[in-house]
Amino acid sequence: MIIGVGIDVAAIDRFEASLERTPGLAERLFTGSELLLPSGERRGVASLAARFAAKEALAKALGAPVGLAWTDAEVCTEPSGQPRLEVRGSVAARAEELGVRSWHLSLSHDAGVASAVVIAEG
Repeated sequence: MIIGVGIDVAAIDRFEASLERTPGLAERLFTGSELLLPSGERRGVASLAARFAAKEALAKALGAPVGLAWTDAEVCTEPSGQPRLEVRGSVAARAEELGVRSWHLSLSHDAGVASAVVIAEG
């Protein structure tokens, strides 16, 4: 049973400007493993914008409750390249409250826009 669906888009240039304008913003929005590639290099801004869109979409799928911590939702990448969500803390508590048992996530970025769709399934 589908419990919630969320979608979000982020203009990559606006997102990049926000990161440049606000010191420490990236660290407040993302976990260390989201910021870095497996090689240890910093992840590109388009990829970060898509991950931010995923967190926004996740919040929408959960009914946009107040008090969710950005880093309580983490976008991970399977060896196959498929993205997946890991949740903990405030996000896991809300998901449990709603009966979410699994997540479906799709990310994309093209033509200056990053997008994400999240489906919460019970």
